[in-house]
Amino acid sequence: MTLETLQAELEHVLEKGDPDEIRLFLDQQNISDVAELIYTLPEYDASIISYMSIHRASGVFKILETSTQQDIIQQLPPSKTAELLNELPPDDRTALLEDLPSGVVRELIKLLNPSERKITLSLLGYPENSVGRLMTPDYVYVYEKNTVKEVLEIIRRVGKNSETIDVIYVINEKGELLDDIRIREFILASPDKRVSELMDDRVIALNAYDDQEVANEAFKMNNRVALPVVSNSNKLLGIVTIDDILWVANEEFSEDMQKIGGTEALDEPYLEMPLFRLLKKRVVWLVVLFLGEMLTATAMAYFEDEIAKATVLALFIPLIISSGGNSGSQASTLIIQAMAVGEITVKEWWRVMRREIISGIMLGAVLGTIGFLRILLWHSIKPSVYGEHWMVIGLTVGIALIGVVLWGTLCGSMLPMILKRLGADPAVSSAPFVATLVDVTGLIIYFSVAFLILSGRLL
Repeated sequence: MTLETLQAELEHVLEKGDPDEIRLFLDQQNISDVAELIYTLPEYDASIISYMSIHRASGVFKILETSTQQDIIQQLPPSKTAELLNELPPDDRTALLEDLPSGVVRELIKLLNPSERKITLSLLGYPENSVGRLMTPDYVYVYEKNTVKEVLEIIRRVGKNSETIDVIYVINEKGELLDDIRIREFILASPDKRVSELMDDRVIALNAYDDQEVANEAFKMNNRVALPVVSNSNKLLGIVTIDDILWVANEEFSEDMQKIGGTEALDEPYLEMPLFRLLKKRVVWLVVLFLGEMLTATAMAYFEDEIAKATVLALFIPLIISSGGNSGSQASTLIIQAMAVGEITVKEWWRVMRREIISGIMLGAVLGTIGFLRILLWHSIKPSVYGEHWMVIGLTVGIALIGVVLWGTLCGSMLPMILKRLGADPAVSSAPFVATLVDVTGLIIYFSVAFLILSGRLL
């Protein structure tokens, strides 16, 4: 059934106004389809959630954009809001609350029942962007002394309230994590076998205070649908599931793309962000880049005498600075992406530098050769443009391009790693920032090469 058909049928049942019929229609649809209906018909978003059975409503609500969730919460009556918040998994509830103003959070927490309120306050107590904010306390744990038969009985009793039962966690009497065992191991084992006999002590766990990016890397390296979260004393606190990590990875990717583009990360969808706030996000970097580009004018003023003596040099300024900026932007984008996916680390800076030195020389040689051939070709067509010194002018441009492109690749590759080493976000070394930096230094390289080669001829 197409989205247009679903939309028409929903509008039809809403017009009839029969609550039971509306609930039956919505509960029969896929959760993802209902979410699309909410995006398509925003005027009915709160109504759709209100009419659905609470379990289904919770499933739809937790996959919606944060801004849509906030809009629905504002429209729902307190009783329905309380019902929805209590039904949401703790990690999804925490993700919603951490984006709301503190006054609103206090009011919403009052709507939770005592046990859910305790869990939520505990999760909100962890640092922002930590693994503790992502974890859920809904999991199945057993003791090493339990038999397989007892484990299966525990799973039947408490498993329905757990986010996942693919993995069962083994703890001791102190609550310390000992191991995690896949459920298939229990299903295939004999009923009288003890948990201790199935343990291999190869558990992989996250610390509640780890950065969320650490969890992202752990999931990628270990092919798990869930990982346990422990305290500093190895007490089992909860689990993090793959769906939460995919959400984090998507958020991190969006932020990095925005920073690489030369703007602050947007905390709302583009079309929903107020224009003034959007301007504030963009203007800071534009001002910084503008001030940086002003140094280009300063550099040109410094070489004013050289430009006056050989005005032909000014013809190649855009070519020189754009080549350096492009090579720097290219290198920074490649390095930031490689660091984001874990292909390289700060410790490998020397390997990266060696590769970029070789790459920069080779790329510069290609562009330098093209620049020289361009001057040669133009001289053969119109000799008066460059005059009798066309050869040394061509050599100046070619050699300068090698130096500028080499410098651009080094800046673009090393700056993200330096920022990472200092604890800053490598994405801040965006392509526009690197290009601005290389523009200024590129002019210095260009005119320095020109002074060395053309001194005594044109200069």
